[in-house]
Amino acid sequence: MNPQPKPKVRRLLKIKCSSCGSSTLIIDYDTGEEVCGACGLVVQSSIVDPGPEWRAFTTQENQSRSRAGLASSLALYDKGLSTVFRPDKDHNGNRLDDETRIKMTRLRRFDNRAKLDTTQQRNLNMAMSELDRLSAQLHLPGNVKERAALIYRRAFKKDLLRGRSIDAFVAASVYASCRQLKVPRPLKDLSAASTRDHAEVARTYRLMIKELGLRMPVDDPIKFVPSIASKLNLDTRTERYAIDLLVAVGERQGLTGKDPRGLAAAALYKACIVTHEKRIQKDVALAAGTTEVTLRNRLKGIESLFSD
Repeated sequence: MNPQPKPKVRRLLKIKCSSCGSSTLIIDYDTGEEVCGACGLVVQSSIVDPGPEWRAFTTQENQSRSRAGLASSLALYDKGLSTVFRPDKDHNGNRLDDETRIKMTRLRRFDNRAKLDTTQQRNLNMAMSELDRLSAQLHLPGNVKERAALIYRRAFKKDLLRGRSIDAFVAASVYASCRQLKVPRPLKDLSAASTRDHAEVARTYRLMIKELGLRMPVDDPIKFVPSIASKLNLDTRTERYAIDLLVAVGERQGLTGKDPRGLAAAALYKACIVTHEKRIQKDVALAAGTTEVTLRNRLKGIESLFSD
């Protein structure tokens, strides 16, 4: 018989019991709980053991038994921890007989129904499907998708979705994730890809910022220059001049708090004038997603900084 694994004890200064303040926490992987060794309070439950379920005593045995599976991910409604079995073949790959196959198909159908039995599971299933669609359509990296799933789960746990649209919260979570990770995706592009309108997505985003206490970093206008320049088919020399101009503007700190897209558009328009690439204000403002009035005001502000 294999000996039962002993509970592991960890002593970390940063992790303490919320009841007695003891730092002696015992992790029992048999029950999946983290218990305080002083007062017995269950600090954390449903702990997943990431280690293998088998033992190896030699290097060759360890290498022969090693295998990899799907990693745990917040972008999956069940975090990738559910089980899936095939109804047509056994563990050796041999085809099952007709009676066993019918039985396994019924069991698989019941298992799939049981996974989506609660309201929370159905909600997360629909939300993560919408998140997959938005991420694929907007070409978002994996870290943005994971952060958006975490923000959505926080909003769902705080009961902000009651009576509101799931798709609007998913779009707002994606936009908040892009803001936090400094990935340039405007809210207009997100609302255009979403099934909800722009006003509802913006309203949901403001609600999440207020209720979840999210702090968004200030956008740097330099990160918008490449996308605007590519829409206008500008030369690399013009793009480089606009970036240098924005760096000089940032050093003088004269336009702090202004719209970063308007600053990027004004810097590119100024660079077009210097490098003799003819672009009208309407085209530059349209490529930047701003107005001609904003572009002219930011251009006046830039020129006034260097008037001395």
